Amino acid sequence: MAKDRLSNAAPPETVISIIGPGMKVVGDCQTDGTIRIEGTVEGSVRAGKAVVIGKDGLVDGTVVTQDAVVSGRLKGTLTAESRLELQATSRIEGEVFARRMQLEEGAVLNGTVHMGDKRGARPVEQPTSEPLEPVGVREA
Repeated sequence: MAKDRLSNAAPPETVISIIGPGMKVVGDCQTDGTIRIEGTVEGSVRAGKAVVIGKDGLVDGTVVTQDAVVSGRLKGTLTAESRLELQATSRIEGEVFARRMQLEEGAVLNGTVHMGDKRGARPVEQPTSEPLEPVGVREA
């Protein structure tokens, strides 16, 4: 009987996981499918298909997914490898990496936006401009 239930299970990428209103997750969330956040997440969120942050949802951390729709708040880094939609009620503070982005009037985005294909979206770290001091050398 348990085998019958397992064989009828939906493929992981079609499953929608929900963090409901009033729920708070401290830590990392990961799914092959879609995750909808109506509560609070402090940590990282990784979804193989999509992340939806509802109007009252809050993420304080990192989001990595194919498609993202934000109606709530995000403080941190968001990477949408395919498409990002920022709805009118969204508030983002941080860094955004997206191939394509739709921004509705009223949405607030304070931070840095990197757009383009996957290869060019992430910036290359630049060396610091401060001179390095030699190790083990003392001035007299």
